[in-house]
Parts: sequence; structure tokens; C-alpha cells
Amino acid sequence: MRWVTTMAFITHCLKNQRPRWLAWLCAAALWALAAGWVRAETVAAETQQLKVERIDDGLWLSTSLKFELPAVVEEALVKGIPIYFVAEADVVRERWYWINRKLSSVRRQVRLAYHPLTRRWRLNVTAGDANESTQGLALNQNFDSVQDAMSAVRRVSHWRIADAADIEPGVRHLVEFRFRLDVAQLPRPLQIGTLGQSDWQISLAATQPLILEAAK
Repeated sequence: MRWVTTMAFITHCLKNQRPRWLAWLCAAALWALAAGWVRAETVAAETQQLKVERIDDGLWLSTSLKFELPAVVEEALVKGIPIYFVAEADVVRERWYWINRKLSSVRRQVRLAYHPLTRRWRLNVTAGDANESTQGLALNQNFDSVQDAMSAVRRVSHWRIADAADIEPGVRHLVEFRFRLDVAQLPRPLQIGTLGQSDWQISLAATQPLILEAAK
């Protein structure tokens, strides 16, 4: 029944004699929907326990992610298409009488690209969104292999997520962590092609009580 409905949709688009790009878009939507029925699950991704340390006047988060880079994503990288990952962390105060209160929220973007001329992998980590003029460069590294580059992508080390002054003594707090592959940063045609494709749906979320560890 789904196939009948979808075929009617694409036929309607073509019969209306819309511009060619619209017909192509309809065909891409049909292909994406069909692929989505076969593959609906996201790539398995896990995270180790979130480790939060208090150093001087800040709270710093560290963790390790566990996931493999799908072959289709690596193929896009080799063809010169950069891939973006986004990590977000919130510190919230639990309140039994109302919704939790967000005390701090941070975001970082990881850009991974392959340069065919040098045959090296380039990793850039920035704070905030790519279009923010106030973003700060946190990391800029080159790697000889995709395995080494992905090891750096999976590792979150000493990321400042809040000021120590934001934490209220004697009150329960939570750390909420999210990580995903940002398909919105892909070229538009590729964004359409990834609809329903589980290989492009890399994401995880973890929440745990804030337990401060002594800095080493």
C-alpha cells in the first residue's frame, strides 16, 4: 500500500509539468523513502561514563565515544566532502516542583575533511556554530589515516561546560550530553540523498548525575 501511495505522489509531480528540478526532487524523495523502509535504525553509538572535574573556577567534561564510521560516510570524505559532528552539553538543576533549570549550555562542532593532494585528514574543532563570528578555535590537527582522525573525533577531553559558580551546594544537578553527525552541513543534494539512510544517522545522548571528581 505504501508503494501505491508513493507512486501516485511521483506521478502527480511529473504530470503537473513542473520544472525538471522538481521532478528530480520527487524522484529523490521516492528513492529516500524506499530506502528508509528497509533501513530505519541509526548507527549504534555508545559513550563511556561522563567524567566531570572541577579545575579552578570551571567544570571540565571528558568522555570517550564508541561508534564506527560507516563506509558510505568514509567514501564521501574521500571524494572531498567534509563531514561535521556536533557535541552539546548542558548542566541542569533538578527541581521536583517544576521543570529542571538549565544552568549552562555549550556546543562544539567537529569538522573532518580529507585532502587528496596531501593525502592527509584535517580535523577542526570550534566552539559554537560554524556561522558564528565569535566562535573560538579549540583544535586544528592533521592525521595520516582516517583511523587516527576518528580516534580524535571520538575523544572528548577537558571540555569546559560550566563555571563552578553555577553549581549550587546541596542541590542535585545533571549533566546532559548529546553527539550527532550533522547532515544539515552537507551539500544540499547529498542531504536529500541521506533521508532515511541509517548510515548517516549517527547520534547518542547520555544523562547522569553531576559527580565532581578531584583534578589530577
